[in-house]
Amino acid sequence: MAPRKAAKPKTKPCPSCNGSGEVSRPVRVGRKRRTVGQQTGMCLGCFGAGEIPATD
Repeated sequence: MAPRKAAKPKTKPCPSCNGSGEVSRPVRVGRKRRTVGQQTGMCLGCFGAGEIPATD
């Protein structure tokens, strides 16, 4: 008898980063906290994986 293969866990794309694993945040400078650009960083919803476990 052949050994069974483990089923892959069902996942879906992260809604925060749309599956890319990165999110953009505004960069603010100065005393008036002006927005001067954007910076990308790791998504904290999926920790950079781009997927979250599907809940059924």
